[in-house]
Amino acid sequence: MATTLERKQQISINDPQLEISEEAPAFTEDFESKLADAQTQLEMLHSQRKNLERQKLALEDLNHRKQEFMNGQLDLTEKLSSAITTIERELFEAKQEMEDLEQTKSAFTTHLRKIETLNPEAWPKDNLNTELQSALLTLDKAEDEYEQAVSYFTGSKRSGVFGGSSSPSRGARVGSDFQSTLLNGLAFNLPVILLGSLALIVYFLK
Repeated sequence: MATTLERKQQISINDPQLEISEEAPAFTEDFESKLADAQTQLEMLHSQRKNLERQKLALEDLNHRKQEFMNGQLDLTEKLSSAITTIERELFEAKQEMEDLEQTKSAFTTHLRKIETLNPEAWPKDNLNTELQSALLTLDKAEDEYEQAVSYFTGSKRSGVFGGSSSPSRGARVGSDFQSTLLNGLAFNLPVILLGSLALIVYFLK
C-alpha cells in the first residue's frame, strides 16, 4: 500500500517537470526570434543612419555649390553690367567724336577747295588789292577754323590726326615778325640815335 502511494507521489512530482521541459524549447525559440528581429531592426536603423548621413553630406555639398554659384553669379553680373556701361559710354563718345570729325572734315574740304582756287598770277592788276584782301580773308577763316579744331580735339583720342601741336596762327606770326623787325631796326639805328643825342647835348651846352 505504501509503495503504491509513493509511486503516485513520484508521478505527481514528476508531472510539472515534464511540463517545464516541454515548454522550455518554445520559450527559447521565441526569445531567439525576438533577438533576431531586434538585430534586424538595429541593422535597419544603422543603414538608415548611414543613408541620412550621406543625404546630409550631399545636401551640404549641394548648398555649398549653390552658394558658390550665387557668389559667381553676383560677381559676374556686376562685372558685365559695369563693362556694358563703360562700353556704351565709349561708343557714345566715339560716335560723337566721329560726328565731330566728319563735320571737321567737311569744313576742311570746303576751305581747301577755296584755297586751291586762289591764283594770284591770274588776278587783274587794277583789282589786285581787292583780290588780295579777299584771299587773305579766306586764309584767315581757314586757319582760324583749323586752330579751333586742333584746340577742340586736344587731349582726346583723335588729337593725333592733326599731326601734333599746331603752328602759330598767321596773325600771331605777323605780330611776331613786326616785333622782330622793330627790334632789329632799333638795334641797327641805335648808334645813330646815340650820336645824334650826344650832338644835341653838346650843341645846347655851348
